[in-house]
Amino acid sequence: MQLPCARQPSTHPVLRHCVALLRLHLPSPSVAAAKQIHARALRATGVTLSHPLLAKHLLFHLASLRAGAPPLLYAVAVLSRLLPDPDPFSLNTVLRIAASSARPRLALALHRRRLAPPDTHTYPPLLQACTRLLALREGESLHAEAAKNGLVALVFVKNSLVHHYGACGLFESAHRVFDEIPVLERNLVSWNSVMNGFAANGRPNEVLTIFRETFEVDLMPDGFTIVSVLNACAEIGALALGRRVHVFASKVGLVGNRHVGNALIDLYAKCGGVEDARKVFEDMGVGRTVVSWTSLIVGLAGNGFGKDALELFGLMEREKLIPTDITMVGVLYACSHCGLVDDGFRYFNEMKDKYGIAPKIEHLGCMVDLLGRAGRVEEAHDYISTMPLEPNAVVWRTLLGACAMHKKLELGEAAWSRLVELDPGHSGDYVLLSNLYAAVGRWADVHVLRKTMVTHGVRKNPGHSLVEIRNSVYEFVMGDRSHPESDQIYLMLAEIAERLRRQGYVPRTSNVLADIEEEEKEAALNYHSERLAIAFALLKCLPGTPIRIVKNLRVCGDCHLVIKLISKVYDREIIVRDRSRFHHFKGGECSCKDYW
Repeated sequence: MQLPCARQPSTHPVLRHCVALLRLHLPSPSVAAAKQIHARALRATGVTLSHPLLAKHLLFHLASLRAGAPPLLYAVAVLSRLLPDPDPFSLNTVLRIAASSARPRLALALHRRRLAPPDTHTYPPLLQACTRLLALREGESLHAEAAKNGLVALVFVKNSLVHHYGACGLFESAHRVFDEIPVLERNLVSWNSVMNGFAANGRPNEVLTIFRETFEVDLMPDGFTIVSVLNACAEIGALALGRRVHVFASKVGLVGNRHVGNALIDLYAKCGGVEDARKVFEDMGVGRTVVSWTSLIVGLAGNGFGKDALELFGLMEREKLIPTDITMVGVLYACSHCGLVDDGFRYFNEMKDKYGIAPKIEHLGCMVDLLGRAGRVEEAHDYISTMPLEPNAVVWRTLLGACAMHKKLELGEAAWSRLVELDPGHSGDYVLLSNLYAAVGRWADVHVLRKTMVTHGVRKNPGHSLVEIRNSVYEFVMGDRSHPESDQIYLMLAEIAERLRRQGYVPRTSNVLADIEEEEKEAALNYHSERLAIAFALLKCLPGTPIRIVKNLRVCGDCHLVIKLISKVYDREIIVRDRSRFHHFKGGECSCKDYW
């Protein structure tokens, strides 16, 4: 926002000198300088407290502050001297300061007083305030008001609307507003806002579609663009595409951007490329932040390299860096997935005593998971009963999962009863309880539970696996025959089964939690979605190429054993990302050490 040239109601030399000083300080504005210059002007004869020219320059000086938040109360005090008729520029400047402050609602309150007619710069800060407050209704009202005033067609108003609707979860509305902007008027903020809206709402495919469209308008992306695209690639496990974005970012000089670097670490970690994540981390050098360390720690933990994650955390501590609450979630997650119960409790206590981080529900959930995975389910239940925060559905679901894993029926039913109160209708809870009943042979209860799901309209998410081959992502579901090369895939499955039998493989039919015959159970295991994806990859990938699978459910014990054997028999590295972690299979071994 540029300072307008205004008529000077006074030609007092001290006033002109003070305005010149305010302009002189604009490259590095400060509150102290503004107050000193303000005081000098007020001491001069003939310069009043309500002088509009002085107020404009003071407010513009305050709005230009970069380090720290502009002093909102000071700005409002300056504006109050212009009442009851402040000029639009001064009012808009205070709206801007309020919208980015700790009290964004003040901007909306000032607007409701109708102190000056809105102009081209009124609505962006107001919409920013609504976005920070996630005040959807107020944002919609401002949208209607801007349309009524004939100001909604301005690109910076449209951009603010796109960002607002995306942040409030209405990504379709955000895209609709974006489409209303003429192509030639769209700027980088327009494209970044619509991509960020899709990214924030779990729509990675739309992010990538929009990104491809940017090349048609010859748009030069910035760090925000690349971060959105890398996050989308990470979410769907599109490693090859992410690598190309990495190369593109290098060509346009954005790899030095620390936010891009952090997004690259996250991308490679979430796609199983641990060594690539390490390399990006090392290449960042002095540009590494706590976020960089945290991203790699969480990535190592999620990939099954828990001890490496804890070693990295130790190095971070030696660097005198202060971990965040997210860092500690990664550390506790590493302990949980490695079975390091004592270490987990030690880190949990250090988090409070050494770093002053108050435990959040995520940390407490990690402790429940730590005990539950280790088979100490009763202790996990007692821990929930005494935790300082009210346990949420995720915590009880973690306990139910542990009960299903270790066949603790009574505690599982207790956890289920709490989940029915906290999050009724969650399909995953029905599945976990059904698996628990099946594991202990209570098939009548399994059937009753499934009928209840139908009655209540609860739909189970079908298991599926994704595999990326030569820039294309293929999806498989259990027993899938929709693929055009289905016959070849099933022939490959038969070949795999035969070769594994020669290695002594016997199907673990206990992993089929269905009341069917043994032969049917063996067939069901053989056609799990991850096996179809692996068979297709063996047909299509060059020898020696790692196979990367993304599965939306937890890998069953039998498939885990089979993939270990395939990695040995076919001499392939197979990386499987399931619902909660990565498994790196190589030479008949898995990075999880069969503890998951």
